[in-house]
Amino acid sequence: MLDAATTAVLRAVLDEVCEDVSRYETGARTHVASKILEAATNGDTTPDRLKEVGREALSGVPTMWR
Repeated sequence: MLDAATTAVLRAVLDEVCEDVSRYETGARTHVASKILEAATNGDTTPDRLKEVGREALSGVPTMWR
């Protein structure tokens, strides 16, 4: 389980990475969130690394989700 500070960072990173993705595009946002969470649980908790992971995930989302 992640602490409150890390959870806040994850939310901020998700919002930043998905700033151009509609909140209604839940498939894309969920995909990005899961990749960010996976990285964090594997020890990558720096905001810069999490943003990189999120951007990579977003670029790999099928176009029907964007």
